Amino acid sequence: MTGARTDSHSAPDPATRHPQAGPAVWREADVRADRTWEIELGDNARNAIVGAATAARATLAGASLGSLTREQFPLPAALHDEVARWSSMLQGGCGFVLLRGFPVDLLDGPTTEVAWYGLGTHLGRPVTQNAAGEVLTHIRDERLPASAGTVRLYRTRQRQDFHTDGADIIGLLCLHRALRGGQSRIVSSWALYNEMLATRPDLLEALYEPVGWDRQGDVPAGQAPWFPLAPITDVGGAPRLFYIGWYIRDSQQHPDAPRLTPRQIEAMALLERLANDSAFHLEMDFRPGDVQLLNNGRILHAREAYDDHPDPARRRHLLRLWLAAHKFASLEAGLRGGIAPPAPSAEPPIASDPRQDRP
Repeated sequence: MTGARTDSHSAPDPATRHPQAGPAVWREADVRADRTWEIELGDNARNAIVGAATAARATLAGASLGSLTREQFPLPAALHDEVARWSSMLQGGCGFVLLRGFPVDLLDGPTTEVAWYGLGTHLGRPVTQNAAGEVLTHIRDERLPASAGTVRLYRTRQRQDFHTDGADIIGLLCLHRALRGGQSRIVSSWALYNEMLATRPDLLEALYEPVGWDRQGDVPAGQAPWFPLAPITDVGGAPRLFYIGWYIRDSQQHPDAPRLTPRQIEAMALLERLANDSAFHLEMDFRPGDVQLLNNGRILHAREAYDDHPDPARRRHLLRLWLAAHKFASLEAGLRGGIAPPAPSAEPPIASDPRQDRP
């Protein structure tokens, strides 16, 4: 994330901790029964996105997509109101939204990128997702050789266990689904918090203790390859769960990183076991044109392993945005601003075009 350290927040006495309440606390059966989080985009919304994207691409005239602003991607009043409703659902509702029918079928590849990025600017400010400074990332198996060194899991077909990312809002647009597998799973971080508070408050307390995090190769100049961060801290009187288990475990390769204690290891195992319990998480199988929006401060997400199509043009492919929300901040400043490039750049790049992917 942007810095290694985040803003300081003092933890209250453990005896004062209390369960969280509200629609952001849910289990699988709750959100299966009430599907207000699933929204079908109508023809008017789809056509408005197509029109805005076509005009915005002409306005860019070859400039970097990262230079596109909200003002250069105007939306009609009805769709603007819809975006505000999605933001409210992320902030004060269940913490996630699934949009169906994004017009990938009406747009070519570059204009789809403009459309998704432009719509995202109405929810938040796009932030960089890796040391290369990418603000729009292609999520696909890049078939990198083992000799390539540290490879982020989103660039592979491997399973990713439950985790968070580095922004307030995580947005995924599905272009192509996998041949088999690749399902998305999401879980309420507050539901996990409440369960640990009720059953193992001692292990919940262990997650309030700072641990080392490996930087996975995205190391800012002059800084260590790991940084300290507590998986849980209280922000604005509410617990914020920020968690990537393999980053924490990978920190142990650095001799100067703090050693995980047995209690911390047990707490991590319990958190992951609860998240992977089907009673807690919701599974989604994306279709082309599906958009998943997550409040990263209320939701952990995972991805199952998958098998791809032999045809490179049909391989699983998503476009990801990380957004610092306009209407709310679910994370502290050091976590919501993405991953800082090693040096500032005037125009953050986007990832390479998928059609140049190797077979």
